[in-house]
Amino acid sequence: MKSPKTSGAEMSREKVYAFLKQVPKDRVTTYKELAGAAGTHPRAVAVYMKTNEDPVNIPCFRVISSDGSLGGYSGKDGIKGKLRLLERHGIEVVKGRVPEKYVHRF
Repeated sequence: MKSPKTSGAEMSREKVYAFLKQVPKDRVTTYKELAGAAGTHPRAVAVYMKTNEDPVNIPCFRVISSDGSLGGYSGKDGIKGKLRLLERHGIEVVKGRVPEKYVHRF
């Protein structure tokens, strides 16, 4: 029996998750940065974050919009939960935005 092939989307998802795991715990990255590193589109990254089934090991809360705003969050307590998680990890949020000094670039 042949083993099932991994789809292009699934390979892209795994690449995005692998790059996200490289982001230091006291930093965030952007949908655009992750997309560029993994060779996919920022909207695909957003879908992968939204459908993340392992938030303990894939810290999707550390992905923000390119303008520094928090973007979305489908985890517990929505955007308020994302804000709490970021602050708990030492990431400052000023007027709804994460300062550039916290953004990890690939």
